[in-house]
Amino acid sequence: MSRQQLIQQIIANFGKRVIQQSRSNLTKNKKNATSSLYRSLDFKSNVKGSKFEGQFFMEDYGMFVDAGVKGKTSSAKAPKSPFRFGTGTGKKGGLSESIPKWVRQKRFQFQDKKGKFMSYEQTGFLIARSIYNKGIKSSYFFTKPFGLAFAKLPYEIAKAMLPNKKDL
Repeated sequence: MSRQQLIQQIIANFGKRVIQQSRSNLTKNKKNATSSLYRSLDFKSNVKGSKFEGQFFMEDYGMFVDAGVKGKTSSAKAPKSPFRFGTGTGKKGGLSESIPKWVRQKRFQFQDKKGKFMSYEQTGFLIARSIYNKGIKSSYFFTKPFGLAFAKLPYEIAKAMLPNKKDL
């Protein structure tokens, strides 16, 4: 196997490792309600001469699940996140559309003070309002595995470039 093929294999293994660990983190952290984010995780590598590229793909909302989102009134759940509810840059009513669907899918409803069950829409509204004000906690489902795998990458490439691999 040529060195170029060996490095290409190392980069492909890097991508597979990050994807596998990210998927595992989504499942462990119970962030896998519809599995669409889980299934969307992908890695593509390209070789152009002596240049090696790797690119990760995921659903757009994956970056919000990873980094979290600061709330309108509190940033305690995601203090380091670059994202914040209430800035006016996002889609209007995104939470109020998706949360009731999620509540219906999970089949849970809150009860009012008299013990009567609220509708899915009412329950969804209360949850969406809470998320808007308090934010979404950072999960780092992708950031952590990427950082760990990336730290090992220079060593693996350097090892592949040595004339005698037994030197390391």
